[in-house]
Amino acid sequence: MVTGKCYQSNKKSYHKIRYQSDKLCKENNLIVIDEHYETYKKKYKTSGKSWYENEQFKKGTSWKSKLQFDIDSTIKQSKDWDDFLDKMTNLGYEIKHGKHIAFKHKDKERFTRSKVIGIDYTEDRIKERIKENANHRNYPIKKRIGNIIDIDNNEKVKSSKGYEYWATKHNLQVASNTVILMRGKGIKTLSELDSFIQSNADKRQELQDKIKILDKDISNLSITMEQVHIVKMYRQIYLEYRNDTTDKAFYDEHKSEITQYQNSLAELKKSYSKLPDTKDILKHLDLLHKKKNTLMQEYSFTKADMNELYQIRQNYKAFINNDLER
Repeated sequence: MVTGKCYQSNKKSYHKIRYQSDKLCKENNLIVIDEHYETYKKKYKTSGKSWYENEQFKKGTSWKSKLQFDIDSTIKQSKDWDDFLDKMTNLGYEIKHGKHIAFKHKDKERFTRSKVIGIDYTEDRIKERIKENANHRNYPIKKRIGNIIDIDNNEKVKSSKGYEYWATKHNLQVASNTVILMRGKGIKTLSELDSFIQSNADKRQELQDKIKILDKDISNLSITMEQVHIVKMYRQIYLEYRNDTTDKAFYDEHKSEITQYQNSLAELKKSYSKLPDTKDILKHLDLLHKKKNTLMQEYSFTKADMNELYQIRQNYKAFINNDLER
């Protein structure tokens, strides 16, 4: 019947339609789409991962896992897209531009399209994340401390008086900066410097241990999400089978689904008294990933700190050891 009215789409009408759709699916024993699982798949589930890669990922040695880590840490240190590309190149990656950006580490033979390691790793999403990170960055970019030039054994110094003059002046400036940095950290001797370096190394290891714990929690929770999804997806098939366990033809046709259902349910019962809610699992996963990203950012900063401390120690021993020990 023609009424002259048109359909008005809004959030309220969408939810009404969805409710009716879900109701019809349940009445007809059809699967209801789980929006929380679908969100989980888009945000966290890595596609195209082989069994071997999955096992290596659990151990933290997967090359795709390493690429994820390097991209994540580089994003946090980059001020813009070009800076990101430069830093990835410095980490040993060759970059191929095209419809989908791809990376190849110097130790690998093939390029990997970044989109295959997750939705947050497409070129557009990486650019967005760099901008988001730059807008929230609240730490100063450290100026790299120089290194002492070995004037006695440098061939260029021996062949050029001008360079010898410049190197001497450079060493005095580096020595002065080194002393200022050490004094700023409350360090006066080599033994105090070594203790400070060890303390920072311990903190860095502690961060690494915390990240590993979070990785394990994320992995376990992701497994739980998959198990809940399997139970929901194959529940009706299992109920049909249970109603008549003598129907061999039905069992043979659905053996895989029945087995997956039974195994997943058995694993869930070890830790839960009732079926977990995918909404709660997703919320917990979001929280764990947020904590991990914060720790990874802190971990990447400690690397720069350690490099600076090692350079200070090298300068100390090369030029000013005796003066500071007096």
